[in-house]
Amino acid sequence: MCIGIGGVSRSGKTFLAGMLSSSIRGSIVIHQDMYIPKKTEIPKIKNHIDWERPEAIDWKSFRSAIESSVLSGKTTIVEGLFAFQNPSIVEFYNKSILINIGKQEFIRRKRTDMRWGKEPVWYINHIWESYLNYGQAPSQIKDILIIDGEKDFELQIIMQYLQQSDQQI
Repeated sequence: MCIGIGGVSRSGKTFLAGMLSSSIRGSIVIHQDMYIPKKTEIPKIKNHIDWERPEAIDWKSFRSAIESSVLSGKTTIVEGLFAFQNPSIVEFYNKSILINIGKQEFIRRKRTDMRWGKEPVWYINHIWESYLNYGQAPSQIKDILIIDGEKDFELQIIMQYLQQSDQQI
C-alpha cells in the first residue's frame, strides 16, 4: 500500500505520517522535503529561495524513492506540500489524505515556526498562495480522506479509511 499525505506547511503532514508509521509495522515514510535540487537550481522570489514551487523538488529522485519503497512490498507513506502535484507520483497512491487548515491558523502556526528563522509576512502569504496553486488534490483522485488539521487527528477513523478496499468506497 502507498499512502499520499498532502496539505499546506504546518498542517500536520509529518506528524500524521509519524502516527501512521508507528501504527503500521515496517512502514516507510518518504518526506518530500528530503528531495530537493541544488539551491542554485531553485528559483528565487524577492531574493529569497522559493521552496514553495514544484521546481524546488527533485522529482526524479523523489519518484525513484517511492517506487523503490513500493516495490519492497512495505507500506509506503509519502508526505509533502506537493504530494498531489505530480501525476507520476500520484499514480503510486492507493490511498490519499489531504489535511486542511484555514489561512488564519496557517499564519498563526507559521509565525511560530523558527526552523529557518523568522519568515517575512510577504513570504508567509506566498506560501499560502503556492499551496492554493500547487498543493490541492486533483479532481481525478476520488478516494481521498480530507481531515481537519485544526483538530486532533482521529487515528481510528484514519486507519478505518486505510483498511477499506477500493470496492467499498
